[in-house]
Amino acid sequence: MCGIAGWIAKPESVLAEDTLESMLQAIAHRGPDDEGTFHVRCAGTGQRVFLGHRRLAIIDPEGAQQPMRDDANGLALTFNGEIYNFRELRDELRGLGYRFTRDSDTEVLLRAYQQWGCEVVHRLRGMFAFAIWDARNERLFLARDRFGEKPLFLYEDRGELYFASEIKALLRIPGINRAVNLKAVWDYLAYRYVPGPKTLFIGVRKLMPGTTATWERGKLRERRYWSAPDRSPSGFRRPPGDTAEAFLSRLDEAVKLQMVSDVPFGAFLSGGLDSSAIVALMSRHSSKIRTYSVGFGEGGYSELAYAAEVAAHFGTRHHEIVVAHRDLIERLPKLISFRDAPVSEPSDIPIYMLACEAARSVKMVLTGEGSDEILGGYPKHVVERFTRGYQLIPGYFRHRLIEPLTHALPYGFRRIKTAVSNLGIEDTRERYVRWFGALDRGERDRLSVLRLNGTPVADAPPFDADPHASALRRILYFDQTSWLPDNLLERGDRMTMAASIEARVPFLDHELAAFVSSLPDNFRVRGLRTKWILRQAGRQLLPERILARPKVGFRVPVNEWFRGEMRDYLLDHLQGAASITRAYYDPRALGQVLAEHLNGRQNHEKLLWALLNLEIWHRQYA
Repeated sequence: MCGIAGWIAKPESVLAEDTLESMLQAIAHRGPDDEGTFHVRCAGTGQRVFLGHRRLAIIDPEGAQQPMRDDANGLALTFNGEIYNFRELRDELRGLGYRFTRDSDTEVLLRAYQQWGCEVVHRLRGMFAFAIWDARNERLFLARDRFGEKPLFLYEDRGELYFASEIKALLRIPGINRAVNLKAVWDYLAYRYVPGPKTLFIGVRKLMPGTTATWERGKLRERRYWSAPDRSPSGFRRPPGDTAEAFLSRLDEAVKLQMVSDVPFGAFLSGGLDSSAIVALMSRHSSKIRTYSVGFGEGGYSELAYAAEVAAHFGTRHHEIVVAHRDLIERLPKLISFRDAPVSEPSDIPIYMLACEAARSVKMVLTGEGSDEILGGYPKHVVERFTRGYQLIPGYFRHRLIEPLTHALPYGFRRIKTAVSNLGIEDTRERYVRWFGALDRGERDRLSVLRLNGTPVADAPPFDADPHASALRRILYFDQTSWLPDNLLERGDRMTMAASIEARVPFLDHELAAFVSSLPDNFRVRGLRTKWILRQAGRQLLPERILARPKVGFRVPVNEWFRGEMRDYLLDHLQGAASITRAYYDPRALGQVLAEHLNGRQNHEKLLWALLNLEIWHRQYA
């Protein structure tokens, strides 16, 4: 796990080593162990290539310095991530005549590119973002892993290409356009995060997950090399034998592969099914597991007791921290600067604090992230299957009876209100966003005054799931291509790397995902039960009381804090004289939203959290 940066520029470019050093300094938290740079002038075109690297040493900590170069073959590599199958690839490459000097996934990646060129990505099992300079072909090759666990941002300007692990490194480039992308702000008001490839900066974009980018002869060509398997109908055959056992075997393999490390490691443990299963499987392969949990003073939001129970069951060395509202106020601006974007989930802050606690004793953790998006773990995955039936109810009864009665329910019925509101949205694209989003199109039109040339800002393009796929597969594909990479994985990467530790996610092993996707839908959602196959497999791993307890979710009590301890903080940022973003909103509409939440009539915590973060981001960057 590291940070990378660099560019390829015209012969007359005046940018030099000091700019690269500044970019690397901006992401020093991603790699406190070492730093390296590489610079070459192309023999043919005269273009100048700069590669930079900040290292967090996990595998082969005493060696494998980067950028790794092979002058004889004209190759140089800067690499962020881990290749979990590097030893199998190394054996294959040795059989093809390659020699290796270190036990390093970096060296294996360099030789694998030498053998397979741009097709190397199909051979990799891991999380990665990397750039390879290929002098013989005068080619800069960049790639990002399948689900987008590792970030990579691009900026093109007048025939030159710049890249970095985080936007803050690109902002060190002299003369870069820092203007706010209002189209991305419009999307943010719906999603609560910025969907790729956009960012909040004009010109800076994300390289999308499962995508490569090749720069040759002054032109960039992007190619999608992998799509999440839920994109289209497939399989639906129950494999021979015990399906739950087959699933568990594959998950265990992913956990074992991702435990490869030459430094101490542990696990984030919430006490829920996902992280508990990961800890259970880790305990099969090591007797020295450390676990880390976070909770809140408000008992209804804390799972510390469940986590402690799991830790005691597996005999881990367990660590706990408790978060209060003061931690959000004190740390939020700092974490927005780490993320270079609004902190879309309040849980980002506890995760960062947990990462800081873990960093005292380990440099890598495994987490249960991604399970819900692969296995169907959210209530929306149950409810979405009833959409067509609900929409067959005559509109008069839905709009005049069911929806008004539901809207009048107290804010404690948040999930029921969300479900009824979303079931009535016939536009699939709009509905998927709304399940975890902030505002629908009509609500944005009422709240926001954003216009470009007198025309309302258009929505982001739709996702390309096969319309003939099942309702479950279609919404899972949205989760896997938007909610997961642009929100949850971005959060996981930034909050852990801010504390200089690495987080790995076994549930996102792409071979495991392909196996799950090949099964009939009821192996994921059966009746009202989510993640059915994991619950079946979990019977071999976990006590029944852990399996049977309902999903709590990692929620921070900002609903209550906005009405209490954080009320003045919220109002000052959204309506105070120093507010930058209040110019984006109709003041009466914003006042109504605030009044409804503060007096307890409605729960607008998601929207208000999003608006608060957008304001803090503007104060730092705009």
